[in-house]
Amino acid sequence: MLNTVFANDVRQTLDHFRRSVDQMFDAFTAGYPQERTAAPYEGMRWTFSPVLETGWDEKALHLRAILPGVSESDLNVNLQGNQLLISGERRAPEGFKKNAFTQLTYGKFQTACTLPDGLDVEKLTCRLQNGVLDIEVPMSEALRPRQIPIQVSGSQQKAISA
Repeated sequence: MLNTVFANDVRQTLDHFRRSVDQMFDAFTAGYPQERTAAPYEGMRWTFSPVLETGWDEKALHLRAILPGVSESDLNVNLQGNQLLISGERRAPEGFKKNAFTQLTYGKFQTACTLPDGLDVEKLTCRLQNGVLDIEVPMSEALRPRQIPIQVSGSQQKAISA
């Protein structure tokens, strides 16, 4: 029986690994034409996906989205429950020719981040500067660290002062 349980566990682990590798290659080749008969780069759909960073300090959760070339008018930040949704469009520059070579991606994008409980989402602030979107979500008072006073009992207090 132990061999069967072990074999099933190994099989599940290998299956999970295979699916992960398949997903990785699907994501890697998402921009390439599906048909090999198509001309190179013809009909390609590259997708732009912003990079997100997160960090905490004693007062707030800080999120940063790297959005080069995205203007404020092409950007939306929404809060739906505890999901922070960042969406928009990165447009190709004016006069950009169809057959120009680029390694940049353009188009619509959307990303979501689940916010932990205990944040004061009513005071969420966003600032876009030089292609970097900084989002600050303050912690509620209940979540902030606070100093707890230590009380000394009467018998210990005499021993300390003696």
